[in-house]
Amino acid sequence: MDRGDDLSTRADVEAEPPAGRKFTFPSALTILVVVTLGVWALAFLVPPGVYDRNEEGAPVQGTYHRVDSDQSFVDRLNDLFLSPVNGLYGVQDAETGVVGPDLAGELYGSAGVFLFVLAIGAFITVVFATGALDRGIGRLAHRLRDRGALLIAGVMLVFSLLGTVEGFAEETLGFYGLIIPLMLALGYDRMVATGTIILGAGIGVLCSTVNPFATGVASSAADISLGDGIVLRAVMWVVLTAVTIAYVIRYANRVRRNPERSLSGFLPGDREHNAAESEEPPELTRLHQVVLVLVALVFAFMIFSVVPWAGALTGDADATPYGFELGWSFPQLAALFLVAAVLVGVVARFGEQKLSSTIIQGAADFISPALVIVLARGVTVIMNNSQITDTVLHSIEGVVSGTSSALFAVFVFLVNLPLAFLIPSTSGHATLAMPILAPLADFAGVSRAVVVTAWQAASGWMNLWVPTTAVTIGGVALAKIGYDRYLRFVWPLLAVLAVLICGFVALGAVWT
Repeated sequence: MDRGDDLSTRADVEAEPPAGRKFTFPSALTILVVVTLGVWALAFLVPPGVYDRNEEGAPVQGTYHRVDSDQSFVDRLNDLFLSPVNGLYGVQDAETGVVGPDLAGELYGSAGVFLFVLAIGAFITVVFATGALDRGIGRLAHRLRDRGALLIAGVMLVFSLLGTVEGFAEETLGFYGLIIPLMLALGYDRMVATGTIILGAGIGVLCSTVNPFATGVASSAADISLGDGIVLRAVMWVVLTAVTIAYVIRYANRVRRNPERSLSGFLPGDREHNAAESEEPPELTRLHQVVLVLVALVFAFMIFSVVPWAGALTGDADATPYGFELGWSFPQLAALFLVAAVLVGVVARFGEQKLSSTIIQGAADFISPALVIVLARGVTVIMNNSQITDTVLHSIEGVVSGTSSALFAVFVFLVNLPLAFLIPSTSGHATLAMPILAPLADFAGVSRAVVVTAWQAASGWMNLWVPTTAVTIGGVALAKIGYDRYLRFVWPLLAVLAVLICGFVALGAVWT
């Protein structure tokens, strides 16, 4: 899953940092602790203020006004102390707007998303425990071993598809040992293998359609359906994936014709591989085939259950839902993936003890991104209780007021780039940024779904190259190429993608 540095431990184990390296970029949890302390301190300096709200609870443009805070220093200390608790199950009082764990009102914390992350973690871990996904990709790579361009396109397309629906990213670290020998045997270099893996999965995450760790968390924070904006994101995924595949194949063909133009160079023995002699992975068993079909059906049903079909098919966001629409959200999706995890385990004949332990291990592996969401939500609780959220929103409103909807969408993409560098965790970044960006979209007359798309594109674009992500820095280390050489390889593509992204989000803002 593309959870930024949430699973960086795995990459650190597989790719140890160079000797003498003293600085290690802090984890998302550490960064969010620092952000929490910083926001708490700034709340003493930023004047409190509020907008008037409409019936849906959205701020009304032009109604911002300053208010006097009735919080004492002890109250503020209590908010800081309870911020993780409030981030999980804090309840917002309907009259005062204050969030606390023992109040009556509407759930403000991220308990639903928290459980959903653990549930999908359990499901994915059970799937990987069957060996079906690993072997399926291995079989695909070996079958296309004598057709270089088709191999690159096939692997990248599979990785991109997995990235767009379930955030497949860190899991790619296990495929370097398979892909690199195949690419070298076909006359390519290690950079081709690296680009195939990192860019294949990364472009899928960048164009996430229903990726629960990016689109899902952001949609929840923006208070919209996971299926809102899926048409724009799907078209964007098709175009950007095609462009990325073409870019890697173009470089691969150039290296094959003239090895001296390789950006990574060749290590001793690299030119001695033989694709015909590469070991063939075992055949897919009937069990593996059944598991892969189940995985496809589960994600297909997830997409069906969250898409607002009436709005998607008619283009009218306020269209009356069709009778077959389920309108599911995170509680139902969490239950879906828990049931699916049990079903896959039963089909795989794990037995009660193995299935139980695998589900528990899967949930445990995903505790880190789940806690990131909780901490990020805790920051918004501090801002809410100190009444500075609307003040921050008002200051940004002044910057973007008068801009066109297209320019506003591009602004959302650009403003999230530095945030994505500081917080490479997609889930933490979304939870932190969306409470500000989503109401801002209302002021600009832009769909909140476009803001979600622009935000996740910024996060995904940065995670294709920044050294704070385990996928990038761990990948280049496993491939034994220099990080500087990887940057030389990828920067032209990054420029093309940035232009395309700005075009898509601008078009989406005007279109919706």
